[in-house]
Amino acid sequence: MELAYISVLGTVAGILFAYLGYRKGQRDELNRQKNEYKKEGIEAGTLKADIEYIKRRSDDMLLEQKETNKNINVLSERLTRVEESTKSAHHRIDQFTEDCKHFRSKHGNC
Repeated sequence: MELAYISVLGTVAGILFAYLGYRKGQRDELNRQKNEYKKEGIEAGTLKADIEYIKRRSDDMLLEQKETNKNINVLSERLTRVEESTKSAHHRIDQFTEDCKHFRSKHGNC
């Protein structure tokens, strides 16, 4: 009879240890999944932050490009005015030279 009690006790202990091992495995699996989800969340968050940074920098670059284009337009207008002024000055110099030649031909020296 003692042998039957030992057998029953051994069977119950085996079932209990098997159940405890099963539960430990489930907890380990849950912890592993939690860590995996946490890592995926961190990676997704980092990726999203990087994308937002790229968007902001792209917007900044577009604003800088617009400002540069405005500056180029202003400089282009100024260059056009300088060219017109230079053309006018050359015309006046040419006219002065002609007048000086005409004066020399009539009076000798300019």
